[in-house]
Order: sequence, then C-alpha cells, then structure tokens
Amino acid sequence: MAGYASEPDNATTWYSNIVEVEWKTPRPLRVGTNLDFVARFLGRRLAYTYEIREPIPDQRLVMSTSDPPFAMETTYEWEDTTSGDTKMTIRNRGKPSGFANIALPIMTSAMRRANQKDLAMIKRTLESVSE
Repeated sequence: MAGYASEPDNATTWYSNIVEVEWKTPRPLRVGTNLDFVARFLGRRLAYTYEIREPIPDQRLVMSTSDPPFAMETTYEWEDTTSGDTKMTIRNRGKPSGFANIALPIMTSAMRRANQKDLAMIKRTLESVSE
C-alpha cells in the first residue's frame, strides 16, 4: 500500500480531487522533489506545487506547499496492524489566507470527508488488484 500511495503518478487513481500531477524535478522521489498538482476542490480548480520534505519508504511521506490560497503540509503514514493489514493515515495541516481563512470551518470538514473517501478508494483499488 505505501509504495502505491506514495508514488505521485498514482495520485489521480485514488485521490478523488487530484486531476493532474507533473514532476518538476527529476525522479526518483526524494527530499526536495517538486511536484505540480492540479485539483478540483469545493467546485474550484486549485494548482499548487508540493515539495517533498520527508520520504521514508513504507513508513512516512511528508510534503508541503506554500502556494495560495493556503500553505499546507500533507503527511501520509503507514503502519502494520496485528491482523497483518496496513493502516494508512492522511493528515493535512495548513494556514489559510484571504477567503480560505473565512471558509476554514467548511474547508476543514470538506477535507476530512475527502480524506476518508480517498482512503476508502485506495483500499478498494488495492484490494481489487490483489484478488
């Protein structure tokens, strides 16, 4: 799961809001890698560049952006469970500005729902491949 989820080229298959990913720096994924993402969120098109901060294979991936409308850090973490499955956690932290700051309660709720939907989608995707 971690390998699939941490591969930026797979983001459009399991992230419901991500419509495009473009590598801005050479592969492989490492500290300092820059990736352009285009997303649709709350009916708006968002384009931003993430920089990879902490890539620890099969454990943790941290990336951040300082692009408007809000600076954000996204963290993915994976851990083995006692049943032999993998638990994946997504956490987004950000500092909105302008209109995004006013709409923070709505955005927080929408991001939480989107994260839950995305985790369910990657689970379904990976389970269908393993069948």
